[in-house]
Amino acid sequence: MRSEFDPRDLIHWSGHEELGLQFMRLLGVAQEGGATVSECFVTASRIDLSEKESWPREWKRTADVNYERAKRALNDGHLLTAKSNWLRAISYYLAAATDFDSPDEDIEGLLQSIRTCARSYLEHLIPGGEVVQIPWLDDYSLEGYFLPSQNIRDRSAVVICIGEPGHRKEEFLYKTARYARDRGMSLLAVDLLGPDGGLHFGELVGRPDLETAVGSVLDYLLTRKDVDETRIAILGDGGGSSFVARGIAMDQRLAAAVCDGGVWDLLERNFLRRRVSSGAAVSTPGSEYSLAQTLKCPVLVTVGENGWLEADRVFDLVNQLRTDRQDVSLKIFPGSETASCQGHIDNPSLANEFIFDWIADRLRTTASAASELLTNPS
Repeated sequence: MRSEFDPRDLIHWSGHEELGLQFMRLLGVAQEGGATVSECFVTASRIDLSEKESWPREWKRTADVNYERAKRALNDGHLLTAKSNWLRAISYYLAAATDFDSPDEDIEGLLQSIRTCARSYLEHLIPGGEVVQIPWLDDYSLEGYFLPSQNIRDRSAVVICIGEPGHRKEEFLYKTARYARDRGMSLLAVDLLGPDGGLHFGELVGRPDLETAVGSVLDYLLTRKDVDETRIAILGDGGGSSFVARGIAMDQRLAAAVCDGGVWDLLERNFLRRRVSSGAAVSTPGSEYSLAQTLKCPVLVTVGENGWLEADRVFDLVNQLRTDRQDVSLKIFPGSETASCQGHIDNPSLANEFIFDWIADRLRTTASAASELLTNPS
């Protein structure tokens, strides 16, 4: 007799869905080097959710073990083992920081540990990675991690990985870095949390112009002599808003983008139209304007069948985008294939393989077009 499987069964700790999703995330990144399955379950077995401090304490305990293991491995000359343990420590420290009710000094300590592990990992890459400062607002800069292509002789294609507000750039070190570098591309991991790790981000999160950060990141990349300015792509991690889509709508310098493509913008516009038609006094943007109409580069939208939005609904919305003759591709991961949960947290490997193959194809096309233009300028 075939048993029925519901992906929601993977959510542990009934009544604590956010922590259950964090546990699923940890299991998902285990195959990316961001955890080990056994450590996840051993740590979970020690957690008592009736005790407020249990979750952050136990994940920090596991993170500390990995950090100390990395230090011993480095001292013994075992660099590969050290790098693996730094990545796992980052992931476990991030899990510990999920409990936002922790005292500020505890969160600051976790952030410092995360940054220490990330910098150690970057320092020992070959070629080495960099911590970079990117000017943005007058009194607020962005911080990023630049991981150069292993082909250091030529200007390389670059993938910008940027998270929605609240996502941390350190996740990209184990989630996406190898997919870019294995395909001969550099990677810039960046978030909106600033050089202090987000301690002052609360003062900015409500700004209506967060998307201007995308242009600032591009401005920075174009100052680098190891970047091919015609082959820059962006991956927006997290589909809860049109943050990255708004950013690329304002800037025509990107060769490809993986984001929501304006889906959330369409949802909001359609919702407002329904409110208007029902007689409610709601103002809507002019019908002549659509975020999707301003997207010039190829865009990939990926969703999971078991995500927040119904797959059929996303399919209809993307078709609306396509009526504007935009180059928009859609990939829906079905439950039978996995990578079907929100953000593909149940199987990020499957999603990243598809995403980075798509990016590589688009940037290869861009490179061919640029070469043809140089050969036949007329």
